Amino acid sequence: MNPEFIYQGIGLVFGAILGSFVATLLVRWPQGRSVIAGRSRCDSCGRKLGPGDLVPLLSYAALHGRCRGCGNRIDRRHLAVELTAAMIGLVALLAHPLPLAAISVLLGLWLLLIAALDLQHQWLPDRLTLPLIPLGLVAAWAGYGPPLEERAIGAALGWTTLFLIALSYRRLRGREGMGGGDPKLVAALGAWLGVLQLPYLLLGSGLLGLASVLLMRMRGDTVTATTRLPLGTLLALTAWPIWLVVAGR
Repeated sequence: MNPEFIYQGIGLVFGAILGSFVATLLVRWPQGRSVIAGRSRCDSCGRKLGPGDLVPLLSYAALHGRCRGCGNRIDRRHLAVELTAAMIGLVALLAHPLPLAAISVLLGLWLLLIAALDLQHQWLPDRLTLPLIPLGLVAAWAGYGPPLEERAIGAALGWTTLFLIALSYRRLRGREGMGGGDPKLVAALGAWLGVLQLPYLLLGSGLLGLASVLLMRMRGDTVTATTRLPLGTLLALTAWPIWLVVAGR
């Protein structure tokens, strides 16, 4: 068998395995439930899950998306996140050699959780965004991605820019137009992408936001000046492709 296919298959499998943990975080963390203590259980009936229930993607397919015990439907977020994580693992290994590919997988999964939490709960927890700043700078110090000085400036300028935009909007419009977690996320992304990529990050997330508004209008949804878009989601979705490009240079 072609070693390249084996390498890519490993990316798929490990992405899906890590995605299973990310999906559990997505479902349980906003509810205040532990994702570490104790054995995995059905979200509906609380039945302890065995090894046959926990194989990413395959268990969902074998059980037709339902709990083996109570028959209730398994939260489809598990399937969606595991599929997306598997693709992240595959794309990262296609784009980069090891160990850079492993760093790209870690960042991709981190941003996946950020994007999903902001999309569903309008929540960007500091415990997710802030650690990305030192991690990005450590990756730069180790020689992966843009230079350290560009990324340190990117973190500082990213936070400052978003903070000033949010402050100006509040002064002009008399209401909040941006969540408090958004400047921290841009600082974190600046620590990974570097200052030179910040314009592309903001432009890309803006274009994604415009596409989202157009899609909402096409579906017949009401869109007004106060309609809120998940900026953290848009930023996270834009940032990872940019990282794949700049880290591979």
